[in-house]
Order: sequence, then C-alpha cells, then structure tokens
Amino acid sequence: MAAPRALLRACCFASWRGGPFRTLSSQSSLGRGPNPKYDLSQRGPDSRQGLLASMASRFYDVEQLREWIFSFWSWNLYRKNMTFSNTSKHFGPNVAAAHFVLTQGGAVRFQGQEWIHSCDIHQFLQNCSQLKTLLLEEVDASGCAINYYGLENLVFLPALRSLRLCGCPHVDDWCLSRLYSLGSCLRELSLAGCPLVTERGLACLHHLGNLQRLDISNLPAVSNKGLTRILVEEMLPACEVVGSDYAEGLELPSEEERKAQEKAAGWPAPSGLTPA
Repeated sequence: MAAPRALLRACCFASWRGGPFRTLSSQSSLGRGPNPKYDLSQRGPDSRQGLLASMASRFYDVEQLREWIFSFWSWNLYRKNMTFSNTSKHFGPNVAAAHFVLTQGGAVRFQGQEWIHSCDIHQFLQNCSQLKTLLLEEVDASGCAINYYGLENLVFLPALRSLRLCGCPHVDDWCLSRLYSLGSCLRELSLAGCPLVTERGLACLHHLGNLQRLDISNLPAVSNKGLTRILVEEMLPACEVVGSDYAEGLELPSEEERKAQEKAAGWPAPSGLTPA
C-alpha cells in the first residue's frame, strides 16, 4: 500500500508554506499540455482507457511506469516459455516437455501411466529417472501461458497423440504454424477458447494429416465460424471437426427476401396456399 500513497503524495502541493506546485517529477507535463506520446484526446468520447493510460496522457513518470510494467510482463512471459534444455539433457525430451507443462500449471500423461497434474510436480521430479524411458502421449496445457517459443518444448515429441490448448491466451496463428512437426503422431487437438486463433492459423493445420479430432469451438477471432468449419473439413477429410455449427455466422435471408428469391426462381407455391 506504500506505493499508491507515495504516488498520491507526489501530486500534492509542495508544502503548507505556499511553495510551487509539484508534479510527479521535473519532467512531468501537468499544466503544460498533454503528453504528446500518449495523447488520448483523439480517441473520441467513447474510447475506453485504463487508469495508467489516462494518467500517462498527463505524466511522463506514469508513461515510464507503463513501459516498465510492459517490459516486466514481457520478461516474465519469456521466462515461463524458456526451453528446458538442462532437463532434456539429463532425462530426455519427454521428461523435459512434461516438466515444462507441469510448471505452467497443466497436466501430462506418459505411455501406460496415469495423469500427472501440476500439484504432483514434486513427486514427478523425484521420479524423473524412472520416466525417462517412457514416451509422452497426452498434454493438457489448457489455460497456460504457453506461446510460440514455449512450443519448442512440445513440437518434437515423437509419440504425442493428444494436445489440448483450450483457453491459452497467447496461442495464435504463428503457434499453429509450428505444429507441422507433429503431423505423423498427433491425433487430437483442442483449440477451444483461444482468443488469438483466426482462419489463417487453422489453415496451417493441413500438415496434420493423421488428425482425427479437432475442437475449434468458441474462437472469437474467427469471423465466419460455419464457413470455416466447412473449409477445415475439406482440408482434413478424415478428421472430426467439432465446436461450431454450419449455420453459425451465416446471415439467413428474411421472409420477404426468401419469397422474392422463390418467385424469381419460379418455384411452385406450397400446396393449399395461393401465391400473392
């Protein structure tokens, strides 16, 4: 709680003796026009902006704070998606991939074994030497902060049959383009709820020729979900595509437009009814 109070005190008057008005620092622009780098006046009255964005339009110090927070966020995401090369060197790529997923908060299953969840990571680390001869078959990374670079831990697994990336906020089209190396083994892929996946990324899945089930439900970045499902089914004819209805995203004609189309096509009127 000390930081917010210090931030508020920095905006107060200098002293009770009537000193000059002080801002957050000597570089701040309060009273001297908006910060040109974060001038939010051109966004219109209906634009949504956060507290830091609003303050950054007046204070250069808050601009630096936003940049520091973004740098820290980027570094933390990079740290979470580093390659577990040391684990791979001692125990092999399957154990390294499992260690990466469990650290992210996901779950894994080795061949002939039960599921291992993130809460069992300490027991997993104790049994790494016993698991090094087993192959990783299923990975559930739903909701994890995995991105393009983190997939380096998964894309070279020789026996990975199921991969669930449901609700991963950083899985995008570039991530899907990197799954081509799993084309010979991957049988099930779930992308449900990934906010950054678009039609372009789904088109990259044509490399997964042995895929048997694909879940593309709840993809907000896909504009026409019904048409996308049809195209994906044509691209992967042996795969069961689930998660979207054929009519979803399609604009159905109104009753008047339908009657006009039937009249123009010369279709007969239904029995018992006389055409208008």
